[in-house]
Amino acid sequence: MYAGPPPLTWGRIVTGWQLRLPVLVALVLIAAVYLAAAQRLRRRGDAWSPARDVSFVVGGLGLIAWATLGWMGVYDDTLFWVHMAQHMVLSMVVPIFLALGAPVTLALRTLPAGPRRRLTGVLRSLPAKILINPLVGGVLVFGTPFVLYMTGLYQASLQHDTLHNFLHIHFVLAGCIFFWPIVGIDPVPGRLPHPMRLLLLCVSLPAHAWLGVSIMSQRSIIAGDYYRALGRPWAPSLAQDQTIGGGLLWAAGDLVGLLVFGALLVQWSRADDREAVRVDRHLDRTERLARQRAVEDGEEAALSAYNQRLKALADREGA
Repeated sequence: MYAGPPPLTWGRIVTGWQLRLPVLVALVLIAAVYLAAAQRLRRRGDAWSPARDVSFVVGGLGLIAWATLGWMGVYDDTLFWVHMAQHMVLSMVVPIFLALGAPVTLALRTLPAGPRRRLTGVLRSLPAKILINPLVGGVLVFGTPFVLYMTGLYQASLQHDTLHNFLHIHFVLAGCIFFWPIVGIDPVPGRLPHPMRLLLLCVSLPAHAWLGVSIMSQRSIIAGDYYRALGRPWAPSLAQDQTIGGGLLWAAGDLVGLLVFGALLVQWSRADDREAVRVDRHLDRTERLARQRAVEDGEEAALSAYNQRLKALADREGA
């Protein structure tokens, strides 16, 4: 007999929430530490953009809360397409906002000397250089779903809460490893030049589309034993649910990827503008120094000629 949540409606998308105390406490603690560090930075007179606070706390942590405690968390083990929406939010959207919040930069600017040196050492270590790399992140973000949905791993995650929660953590961490060196502003290892970032994004984008089309065309139901045993009596059917989920993976992956692509173009343009300003300043400084040296050399030459003239007059008078 079906014992899951009621049919999903627009009203329940707004009102559907569940309390998972460990998740809520962890998110609140992280937000409090971040905001306290930002406030400490401002109190000592250093600039820290409020947009970074909003990006990290609201866009990053807020979306984690919405995806795991809101309606997606309520229905993620009942509807395949809801799980897919949650998957995309946690792995493709949340990491971008977390990266734009620059928490590593904030930590480096507020931590005491000892912890700051240790954090810097970790960032410069070989394991960090290997792990925090968009190539590794790309494999995790775009390769893991193939393993998840084409094996029995997804059904196992629906049947075991611990594995289900670990999957959420994996989505966020994998997305951070991929997007942090691409769109973030923190001094993390693995940062690539802008052309390489765009190329990597173009190569990675089709992966979600391929998987989405594969799921939509698949006749067998992914985690079919679980969903049939669940016995959900309301629409959509299992086949329709899977088709919607595959289409969502396809469309959402391309949409987020294109938005990131556009953001990278803007970042690249701004970086070029900053580089042009830096070069102009360097040329201006070089020109000023050259002029100053020319003036100094001219003054020295005039003084030398004047001294030689005085010496010649003195020699003539002595003669």
